[in-house]
Amino acid sequence: MTMNGHPSPRRLLLVSVPRTASNLLLKILNIPDQPHTVTTDRGGYFFYDAFVKAVKDGRLTQCPSDWTDDAKTDVQSAFQECFDHLEESCNLAEGEGNTMFAKEHAFWFFNPMASTQAIYGDDKGPYDFSSFRVQVPDAYGSTRTFSPNNQTVFPDEYLRTWTMLFIIRHPAIVFPSFCRAMTKVSKIGVTNDAIDLGTLATNMTLRWTRILFDWCVEQTGSAPLLLDAHDVIHNPGAVAKFCRLAGLDPNKLKFEWEKTAQADSGSDDSAAQNSVPQQRDNWDAAKSIMLSTLQGSSGVMKDKQPGVIDIATESKKWRAEFGEEMAMIVEKAVNDAMPDYEYLKANRVTV
Repeated sequence: MTMNGHPSPRRLLLVSVPRTASNLLLKILNIPDQPHTVTTDRGGYFFYDAFVKAVKDGRLTQCPSDWTDDAKTDVQSAFQECFDHLEESCNLAEGEGNTMFAKEHAFWFFNPMASTQAIYGDDKGPYDFSSFRVQVPDAYGSTRTFSPNNQTVFPDEYLRTWTMLFIIRHPAIVFPSFCRAMTKVSKIGVTNDAIDLGTLATNMTLRWTRILFDWCVEQTGSAPLLLDAHDVIHNPGAVAKFCRLAGLDPNKLKFEWEKTAQADSGSDDSAAQNSVPQQRDNWDAAKSIMLSTLQGSSGVMKDKQPGVIDIATESKKWRAEFGEEMAMIVEKAVNDAMPDYEYLKANRVTV
């Protein structure tokens, strides 16, 4: 769609889960140098602070009846503040004729009740979804619809303003990597528990990715753009095609770069400034751990993605590394996620 021969302002949202090489993809896409495209220093992640509130004190794993009114208000207020900042950033970008690019981990903008319902089932309800939903401006219309596959805090009318892009990776690579990263994060005091079970349950799954993917199919009649991390690492042609179909410039792609002491994934620090000092410190500390491999690289590291993965063989390694209890959690999460992974992978961009 064009306006006077120029691309009309758009919104691009890359949906991921932790450890899917989404930051590597951002580095390759080179968003700061893409024409008329802007992002933040986080490359998105507007809803990090809301997710932190949602997992606080084991909230995501408690029965729906155990949610207090104060806790609901606390979490909804965090979602609303994050949304308001996102809306401000979008309006600024679009006012200057630019495309807004953001990246979010899928569950970070899902309704906390979706996780609770997934754990306890329908018979433990009712589930108070409405208390967590954000208020969106009247500019998005007079109706507020939440179709069955929209379990986010946004109404359909708002979600439809975003073109969603997806990245996935084999669960047997992603989930143990997430456990390693979270163990490091807990050791520096960012989280209170060794590894919060709510954090594991909501991040070691492709459930939310698939639900949102299917929502996009329902809304548009066609599958949204999706990349597998294996292709990000081994198939630059697929990345170029993905880039072109998303309306970005393939000529700006970057597969090599200079090593940096800090990630430079964006153009400003407005997202970081939106956090209170302690949250900002926690974000910086966690980001340093999550980006350590990328920051120490000078290009795409092809040895980071094995070609063949045998879950049974990998599970033996997890037992040696994590111990029996955590290894069983990882193995179950991987096996549970495989049908979603295969389904999503079948819809990936190929060349």
